[in-house]
Amino acid sequence: MPDSLRIEPALLEDLPKLADLLHDLFSQEADFTPNRDKQLRGLRLILEQPARGRIFVLRNENYIFGMINLLITLSTAEGGFVLLLEDLIIHTKHRRQGYGSRLLRHAMEFAQEKNFLRITLLTDKPNEDVKRFFFREGFEVSDMIPLRMKFSAEK
Repeated sequence: MPDSLRIEPALLEDLPKLADLLHDLFSQEADFTPNRDKQLRGLRLILEQPARGRIFVLRNENYIFGMINLLITLSTAEGGFVLLLEDLIIHTKHRRQGYGSRLLRHAMEFAQEKNFLRITLLTDKPNEDVKRFFFREGFEVSDMIPLRMKFSAEK
C-alpha cells in the first residue's frame, strides 16, 4: 500500500463518499436496491453512535478508495460481543490491488484488540470471486443459513 494511503475511522464529512460506495455495492447485490437517503441514514446512525459499530476507510488526502463497516452485537453462543461485517467495498477503479485485504485485516486486528469473539458476514451466493476472497482471508462456511423478515420503516 503506498505510503500516502492510510486506514482510519470514517468521519461524518465522509458520508457522501461512503454512500457512493454503497450505491456501487448494492447495485451488484441481488437482495438490495441502492437508496441514497437510506444509506446516508444508516451510515449516520453508526458514525454518530460508536457503540453501534465502526466504519473504517482506506484513504489519502483527497479520496476514499474503500470502506468496511462493522456492527457490534452480542452472541449468547459466544458469551460476549461479536461483530457483523455489514459492508466491505473498494471503488471499482481500484479493485484487485490488495486494498480489500488491507481493510479486512485492519478489521480483524480491531476485533482482536477489542476482544470481540467472532466476525460474521453474509455474501451473495452466486458471487464466487467474493467467496474465494473471504476464504483466502480465513473465513469459513457456516452451517447456519440466513432467514429474514423485513418491516417497513415508513408509517
